[in-house]
Amino acid sequence: MTKPTFTIEMMPAMHGDALLIEYGHEKIRRLLIDGGPLGAYADVERRLKKIPSGDQAVELLVVTHVDTDHVEGIIRLLAQPTAQWPVYPREIWFNGWRHIEEANTLGGREGEMMSALIHYRANERWNKRFAGKAVRCGALPGDVVEFGDLKLTLVTPDAVALADLRDDWKAKLQGWNVQPGDLAAAWDKLVAADKFHPGTMLTLGPDELNNTLVKQLKGIDRSKANCSSIGFVAEFGGKSCVFLGDADARVVCKALKRLGYSKTKPLVVDAVKVSHHGSRNNITQEFLTLVDAKHWLISSDGVKFSHPSDQTIEAITVGSIRKPTLWFNYRSDVNKKWEKRAQKPGARFVTKYPLTGKAGIVVKL
Repeated sequence: MTKPTFTIEMMPAMHGDALLIEYGHEKIRRLLIDGGPLGAYADVERRLKKIPSGDQAVELLVVTHVDTDHVEGIIRLLAQPTAQWPVYPREIWFNGWRHIEEANTLGGREGEMMSALIHYRANERWNKRFAGKAVRCGALPGDVVEFGDLKLTLVTPDAVALADLRDDWKAKLQGWNVQPGDLAAAWDKLVAADKFHPGTMLTLGPDELNNTLVKQLKGIDRSKANCSSIGFVAEFGGKSCVFLGDADARVVCKALKRLGYSKTKPLVVDAVKVSHHGSRNNITQEFLTLVDAKHWLISSDGVKFSHPSDQTIEAITVGSIRKPTLWFNYRSDVNKKWEKRAQKPGARFVTKYPLTGKAGIVVKL
């Protein structure tokens, strides 16, 4: 048997996420996580069209949550006639209004468009492993889903996070003349929306974060959409990565502790796709005690929101249990300072950037 492949490609998604995961032995299989904002779609589509002809099936498409920098590219992809899709998902994970209602406990306009597209184009594949119900912790035994030899352990969202999104989802539909869950009306709105149409060293460790930095790491994301992100641990061939979307660190930590991880027994993985593009609102000292990773992946061009936050990168470089390698899918004015600091004698971290003049980067685990 050939050596297993597990790669994570952070495609150039501007201030958003668009991740292509490839894994397998002789045969390469794929997952697609999010599609970035609409402005990044041309680059995302260009990459997806490089997948060999006849091999465009992806085992799973995950739309982590409804923020535009994650969902717009997927809306644009699925808005094309099915025969023109650059990839063909066998299953789609996305929590829409019906899943919030089920939880009684997702925002708003893009969420309804996304729901309408999946409903009319691929309804039988929608949250298939969850029998069409919400993708959430507690829905399946052990929160585990397997795609062949690939194991996914869900860590977010929980029912509470979905419930909290209800009012936010409804509020963002105001003035749109569409009721939550009215997918026929949402489809009409989509048709009218021209923009979607074609044409080994240890670091100091988390206990060594100084009080000032700990206070600067807010660790509280007040966005209901971000808190509802679908997040999971992916394991294949002895390699692993935590994919967090824009998940709230409090929700993630609660799930990790429920799964039996602790400061004395952290989750050991190869990589973490850092939540919310490295915002200081989405990382905490507790998270750094619960997860032991070598590679830390940040998807952001730094333009719109100046991500990643300096406090987040400092926390990882100082507080990571292992000496971390930071991976950036852009070289930006916001993040390039870390390359110079990594080159100083005694630096406790390593940086990786795309080639000069390029964007997007592949992490081989």
